[in-house]
Order: sequence, then C-alpha cells, then structure tokens
Amino acid sequence: MNSKGFAPMIKVENLTKDFGPKRAVDNVSFTVERGEVLGFLGPNGAGKSTTMRMITGFIPPTAGRVTIGGYDVAEQPIKAKQLLGYLPENAPSYHDMTVYGFLNFIAEIRGYTGEAKKKAVNRVVELCFLESVLHQSIDTLSKGFKHRTCLAQAILHDPPVLVLDEPTDGLDPNQKHEVRTLIREMGRNKAIIFSTHILEEVDAACTRAIIIDRGKIVANGTPDQLRKLSKYAGAVTVRLRDVPRATALARLEQIQFASHTSVLEEKEGTITLQIFPKTGGADDQLLKAVSEAVHGWRIELLKVEEGRLDEVFRSITMPDTAPVTTSRS
Repeated sequence: MNSKGFAPMIKVENLTKDFGPKRAVDNVSFTVERGEVLGFLGPNGAGKSTTMRMITGFIPPTAGRVTIGGYDVAEQPIKAKQLLGYLPENAPSYHDMTVYGFLNFIAEIRGYTGEAKKKAVNRVVELCFLESVLHQSIDTLSKGFKHRTCLAQAILHDPPVLVLDEPTDGLDPNQKHEVRTLIREMGRNKAIIFSTHILEEVDAACTRAIIIDRGKIVANGTPDQLRKLSKYAGAVTVRLRDVPRATALARLEQIQFASHTSVLEEKEGTITLQIFPKTGGADDQLLKAVSEAVHGWRIELLKVEEGRLDEVFRSITMPDTAPVTTSRS
C-alpha cells in the first residue's frame, strides 16, 4: 500500500527471468503509482524489454510476481490486461490492414461497438496525428507512422496503466516532441512505464527513472536525484580574464569545500576552470567560497553544474570505462 492506502497501479516483486543458463532479469522489484511516469533506462541487452514483456503477461517469469491495479497478471490475466495498454518493441501490427481498419479491429477486441467505437477510434487518431494516413495500408507507412499507429492501439481504451517499449523509436524530432508531450499529459492520471535509451526523455517526460544493467536495478530516483549522483553535481565553473593560470589555481585550490580544480580552457587572455565539491557538503557552500575567492578579478562566467545524466548513466553501466576526473597537481 502507498501512503494514501491504495495499492500501486503497477507492482513488480522479485521478478526474475532465465533463458537457459542466462539470467536476463535478476530479482527486480519496483512500483508505479497513478500520476507517475517511470522511465526505464539501460544499455542494449540490460533486460528492459524482457521486464516489460513479463509485466504485460506476454512472457511468464521464472520467478516473481506482477500485479496491475491489484490483479495478479499470471492468476487474473484478463482483469489485469483490461487495465493495461501495451506498445511492444518494434510496434507490431497487421500490415495488410489500413490504419483505420486496424484501429477499428482493436476497438472491437476491446468490446467497443457503434458510436462508442467510432469515438474511441477518432480520439486516438487525433491524439497520435494519424489523419493523413488513416486509409493507407500499414505496410506502406514510414517507421514513424507505424509506431504511432501501434501507440494509438495501446491507448484506444483509455487504460489507467500504460507500458510503452521505446515509444519514440523511429520518430523524427517533431514527432518525438509530440509523443513525449502526450506521455507527460497522460501521466497526470495514469501509471506509465516506458523504456528508452535516450536520456533527454527522462527530463522531457519522466517523474522518476530506473536504470537497469545486466538484469539488475542499479539506480532509482527522480531526474534531480539521479543528477546528484553525477561527479559534476554542484561543481562550479568560472571564467576569468587576465588572471595567470598559476595564480588562479593557487587561490582556488585553497578552498576547503573543493576536492580538486580542473582547467577546461585557456585562450585569448581568459582561463576557464571547474572546481569540484567534496562529498557531503551543503549545496551552496562551494559556490559561495568560489565567489569569495575570485572577488576582485575580472569574471566572465560563474555557474553551478546541476549534474549530468549521461555521466551518471555511463558511470553506473560502464564503471570500468567511466571518464577519470582530473585531480589536483
């Protein structure tokens, strides 16, 4: 139960999947509440799609349990799937159907008839911008329109839970923006989980993100919480004019809240430096200290880093090849 006394819309408990000797998903547990958009991140082969297939009941787990809206996916599959919309990887559909015919077929499978069916189909056609290809056969569509057609079938019955496997795959930048906006808006009153390897989508659409690597969850938090795991979080960048390198370094390296200072660039009378914080310090201590240290010098830039999701992702999923920070000399 959550703090309001309700069961989470998606509850994954100790989910494990073995393919022969290979363990693709290893004891994964998490929940998604109504009003949450959870980004599911990880490198290729990390176990994202396998986890989503088990959540939707597409494949059975080796061990563990999934509930959708309180219904066990294995024991009460029909009730669970009535609450669920699913966009699988590669957006499968019936290629010999037209877009309109396919969506009508899906509406009928979902139990819609008559005027209700017409309204449901028209709603998703508008939401997914499919008007221009409505009577075109699916096999003649671009990859982007095929993906949007499959997204339309996933949301046709307006389900409270959505599982979307790379929903922006194959879309152009404008289409990506439209889909991210749609996901963000739907996430206000639905529980949504979508997989992606595009880190900018975390900020664009997610309220929370999980990073999975080699079948295990290695990070779980809001975008801001994940950024704080970055070695750049709280680092201060300063650009000075007409200050000798040795003089700048000597003064900045005396700051007690700094772990080390790196020179980023020297050109045309300016020097740009980055000062990294010690762990455990207050968020604004380093900035105040740097501001005091450079007082009286010509300052062209002074800013604080929020942290970098791409660096967090690499350091967690590729720890042996993560970039090495320049230390004090």
